[in-house]
Amino acid sequence: MKFGVADYGIYAWYGGFWDYEDRLLNVHKIGYDGVERLEANSPEDALTKAAWLKKNGMNFGTCLAPKPELSIKWTSALEREYVWADICAYDMESYKRGLNEMTKAASKYGVKVVVHNHLGSFAESQENIEEILRDCPDAYLLFDTGHLAVAGGDVKYIAQKYYDRIVAYHLKGWQQSENPNPQNWMERGYFCGIGQGNFFIDNEFVFKNAVKNGFDGWVYIEHDTHKRDPYLDLKESYEILQNWRKEI
Repeated sequence: MKFGVADYGIYAWYGGFWDYEDRLLNVHKIGYDGVERLEANSPEDALTKAAWLKKNGMNFGTCLAPKPELSIKWTSALEREYVWADICAYDMESYKRGLNEMTKAASKYGVKVVVHNHLGSFAESQENIEEILRDCPDAYLLFDTGHLAVAGGDVKYIAQKYYDRIVAYHLKGWQQSENPNPQNWMERGYFCGIGQGNFFIDNEFVFKNAVKNGFDGWVYIEHDTHKRDPYLDLKESYEILQNWRKEI
């Protein structure tokens, strides 16, 4: 099992990525094995970044290229397991149709396509997730505990029932606003570290269930919003993961 950072929160805190290598080294100093997405603008950029990560004892989960087809090819060439689903769709049926085509294309390169369940997406609710996994049998899940819990889903149920379809995890907490706007999820609160927030999400069960089922992939901390130095928050979440692992 590898611990990584899905690092949008650092981006938001500092207003951009100004020093890619410095940011990764700071994450690695905490103990993380790497980051989720290697973002590259060209094959040369992807190779250069992948080589730098390897040289510094780090890793990554997938490659994000300017186009979905290139993401599949570069991820395959760099011997990574999955790419995010990137589907142009206007309703659930067109989403599932596109997803089935993308999985077919990716399978030629030995790459899995994962659906990232997310508020405001076609994979928002528990019912959405189950429908997609039922009708797209070759698709996999990038399981985000926070987005499902806030959508009203049962994270324990999904973790247990679909453990063999989950390729990676996003673990996080949620700070609910005092007067949430039900029409806009971004005004209902914000995502934070797994030891933070005022909304219960059973990340501990999900993590331990994955370990008990022999999961050997990536577990990412996705701390979308920081209210202090991001590396303090990420260290806190990392230590919680380590403690959970020791308890098993």
